[in-house]
This record gives sequence, C-alpha cells and structure tokens, in this order.
Amino acid sequence: MARPRSFDRDHVLHAAERQFRASGYNGTSVDDISAATGLGRGSLYAAFDGKHGVLLEAMAGYFARLGQGPRKALAGPDEGALERLHGYLLRAVHGVPLAADVPPAPDRAAAACFAAKMALEIGASDPEVERLANDCFSVVATAVAECVRAAQRNGDIDPDADPDDLAYLLLTIIRGIDVVGAYGHSPARLTSIAESAFALLPRPRHR
Repeated sequence: MARPRSFDRDHVLHAAERQFRASGYNGTSVDDISAATGLGRGSLYAAFDGKHGVLLEAMAGYFARLGQGPRKALAGPDEGALERLHGYLLRAVHGVPLAADVPPAPDRAAAACFAAKMALEIGASDPEVERLANDCFSVVATAVAECVRAAQRNGDIDPDADPDDLAYLLLTIIRGIDVVGAYGHSPARLTSIAESAFALLPRPRHR
C-alpha cells in the first residue's frame, strides 16, 4: 500500500510561489524549492514531476486565489463602484499579496503579479504558462470591467466609454506599477501613478 502524503500540498505550493516570485523561474532551482518548502528533491519529483510541475500547480493556485480577490474587492452595488475602482488602484501600490500561510514578499519586486512575472520570463516559450497567465489577466479584467459598468449605470463614468477597453487600460497601468515598484520607486510615486490612472477615467460629459 502506498504511503499517504505527509505534507500540506497547498502550503508547499504557496511557499514555492513565494520562491518563484522572489527569484524568477530560471533563477529558482529544485534545491531552492526544496529549501523553501521543506520537501526533499525526491518528494518534489514524486508529487509534482519536477520544477515545471511545481510552477504550473502554483500558478493554478494563484489563479484560483486571484479570481476571488478582485471579484470580492470590486463587486457590489452600482453606488460606490467608482470608489471601489479607486481603492483597487491604490491597493496595486503594494502589489499582489502572497498567501496568508507564508511570510510576506521580501521586497516590492516579489510582490508583483505572479502570472505577469512568469508570462514575461517564460510565457513566450511555454504554452501552459502562457495559458495560465492569460486566464489570470482575463479574470481580473472581467472583474474590473463589471465594476466599470456599475459605475456607468450610476452615472459616474461616461456611458459611451467601452468598459472592456477601460478595464485593460487599468490592468495595464496596474502591471506597470509592478514594474516601476520593482525598480525601487517609492510608494508615494506609485500612489501618484495610481491616482493619475483614476483621473483618466472618462466622466459623463454633463459633469
């Protein structure tokens, strides 16, 4: 009879995600993952079939977590939708949090979107990573677009503006905040970028 697994799979994947976000895929070895997760090399290969398998499962878990966060932050009544968009942009200053069961990101670069980081590093040559990254972008863009529609219904954003275009504009700026933050710019500068992005949202012409 096979011996049952004696580790918390979700926690291992969260710890591996933290390592990948800090060091990148190519900068992370199996030994690094082993040290971060506490699993030996043999256990990692048996459970995940190596580093690439760990990455794909960690990205899938990130996608599940990311899908809940933006929806929860941006969903709500039409009244207040504009304020929710504002708050979402401001939260981007601090990046995307790691799972609650691992230490916080060691620096702003490691707090950048996991999907975006992996897409930039290896997505062009790895169809599975590219697919997962696109899924992550789509779920966030959909949540932002729905919030834009709510603000339009409430009369806070120009009803003629395309909500999907605005969602991708904001998502592009949020990912840009990750890049600027990774290069050491201050939270004050990142906050200024977020506020400028919010000011770009087209308001109804009669206001």
